[in-house]
Amino acid sequence: MQAAIQTVLQMSTNRAVCFVIMPFSKTTEERTEDYWTRHFESFLKPLIEENRNLEARRSQPLRGDLVRQIITDLVVSPVVVADLTDNNANVFWELGVRQSFKHGTVTIAQTGTRLPFDLAAKGTLFYPDDHLKMADFNRSFRQAMQDCLDHPDRPDSHVLETISGRGTLFELLHRDEAIRRLKALLSEVDENLDVLNKVVETAKRNQKDPGKRVFIALRLRLAATELLITHRYVEERDSFFEVMEDYYRAILSVNEQLPLWENSPDITEKWLLDYLDKEETRKELQRMREMVASARNKLGRVL
Repeated sequence: MQAAIQTVLQMSTNRAVCFVIMPFSKTTEERTEDYWTRHFESFLKPLIEENRNLEARRSQPLRGDLVRQIITDLVVSPVVVADLTDNNANVFWELGVRQSFKHGTVTIAQTGTRLPFDLAAKGTLFYPDDHLKMADFNRSFRQAMQDCLDHPDRPDSHVLETISGRGTLFELLHRDEAIRRLKALLSEVDENLDVLNKVVETAKRNQKDPGKRVFIALRLRLAATELLITHRYVEERDSFFEVMEDYYRAILSVNEQLPLWENSPDITEKWLLDYLDKEETRKELQRMREMVASARNKLGRVL
């Protein structure tokens, strides 16, 4: 929590944070801890901050849990630069965290770096050893920085592209969940229709022989219907949900009458029969069920 608050406070300035993922310590004989510090201070930081809207930062040992601070920076920073030179394990781990939560990441590496297969397909900018050849990299890097600011939601994470959006894993999971919910709704509707038929039959028998009245203790279920109306987890027209809301109100009305049945049998039975024992009511209930079944079948056809 402290790390998150600190990051938010830091980002409250006019400049957006560009968090740099890079090694802390020695990775080769040439690239020591001091090398990486100078690489950030003398190369990356000035280059990033040529864009006046950006402030470059890398992980710093702070009070509290350093890993939590790093994760917070990775998740909330609008722009992240990851230097993949030397295939450092910590860099790859941090990049994985970042790409699990947000787009807006630019990967760079020194020319000659051999990237792993799963990163080779991602556009990476390579900076040369020769500073005389640095102009092309600097220009591309500046453009990439500005693009992250101008288009924060432009996809650059294979992870997020896989688990979110149309045709992705997230959509498939959402569709399967919607199908399960609609199956539960159909089960609820079928049970309610069965109870309503019993209510009508019982009310008719009671009217014929008032001296031997019996009463229905069952109540109509509404949980699955309420979930559909509240969350609207299927893509259907407004008319679909209007029908569901009419059904919901009708079931509520019946449930309000059933507890009154025993104490006011004549009035209650008249209301139940007038309301339920009509061809129009039966057609509306059947139409509602068919609409739910159709919505479920449409989801089942989606590949």
